[in-house]
Amino acid sequence: MSGGQFDLTMSNLPLRAFREIPDSRPDAKSITGIVKEKGKISGYRLSDGQILTKDQGIRMAREGGIVGVGISARKGSEYLKSLPDASDDNNLSNLPTIKQ
Repeated sequence: MSGGQFDLTMSNLPLRAFREIPDSRPDAKSITGIVKEKGKISGYRLSDGQILTKDQGIRMAREGGIVGVGISARKGSEYLKSLPDASDDNNLSNLPTIKQ
């Protein structure tokens, strides 16, 4: 795991689902919407209105350009996942969907 140092004890069990938790830069953007194609996430809308592909979003998050997300993987495919906090409002699954 790169980026910030996290204590992966039982109290931080949800963090174990992440492959990486990058440190975000002070000018990092947040994700405000999810782009879907055929029901699957294909990209992200950022707080500055920019729309990125899924791969661009992962790369930008890895570089510290997106706040509040970590990188996970399933079946060899990487994806962004919201960092656990006290709010459900900022979970990626609860954000508005942009269909393309």
